Amino acid sequence: MRKALLLLLCLPFFPGLLSAQTYDALRFFPKGTRLYGNIPYANDTLKKHQLDIYLPDDTREAHPIILWIHSGGWRAGGKQGDLYYMSNTLKALIRAGYAVVAINYRYSTTAIFPAQIRDCNQAMAFIYENARKYKLDRDRVALMGFSAGGHLAALMGLSADSDVPDFYAGSKKPDFRIRAVIDFFGLSDFYLIPAAEYQKTTNGPGLLFGAAMVDKPWLVKEATPLTYIDNAAPPFLIIHGSKDDEMDIRQSITLNDSLRSHGVKTKLMIIRGAPHGGEMFDTDSVRSSVISFLKIYLR
Repeated sequence: MRKALLLLLCLPFFPGLLSAQTYDALRFFPKGTRLYGNIPYANDTLKKHQLDIYLPDDTREAHPIILWIHSGGWRAGGKQGDLYYMSNTLKALIRAGYAVVAINYRYSTTAIFPAQIRDCNQAMAFIYENARKYKLDRDRVALMGFSAGGHLAALMGLSADSDVPDFYAGSKKPDFRIRAVIDFFGLSDFYLIPAAEYQKTTNGPGLLFGAAMVDKPWLVKEATPLTYIDNAAPPFLIIHGSKDDEMDIRQSITLNDSLRSHGVKTKLMIIRGAPHGGEMFDTDSVRSSVISFLKIYLR
């Protein structure tokens, strides 16, 4: 018994390291993927302030970071959201040596904007500060977001070189740099939403702003990714389904056109027949484009 206890004490301790038996999301990743789960990133006990780190089994070098931002209309979903229909892409990312950091953020039903973007930036700041502990390369960071998460990824990437104190915990901008953004069917301009929605308080934007859009135009502008586009923006890969009946494809077309007009590297992929999310975004062609894009911009 004493020898067994001594052996246990000599084993390395990895806080948060979980197995497939205790964390179901690991089934979407290759065998051998290491997971540090439910890590608090904001020095509190909120579940919406937790993140998961999925790492390749190779521990010899630090891994480039993919910050994974979930969908849900700013009021639903969680850090395991969107994993289930992107399993092949997740496997490809891990096998190519990337770390996937999936984050939670507060819902609009409990905290209005800018809480969501502030949470995303705080999660990234935590990763930046703790990169060595988790064998992460903090100089190679890309964002990947889906729907509402696509909006937050675009907003986070585009506002990074602007002075927006509200977007950061303690109003202090962290030191991290975003090298690339992959935006799956996200919103880029709130004013592309049908005008009939501007006066509603219970739709997605109404809940996000805590009021109808017409009553908080300054907050709408602050939350709009297009507001921050300049020639210093990171490269974008924008992916949208041609049959999306939840997010107008003009959101992605407008974002792509605006980036291009400012001389920013950008690529728009329109997936023929694809709806709003689902396995049509996990095909060989999309996956290949994602990996190729990351290889170029996270070198």
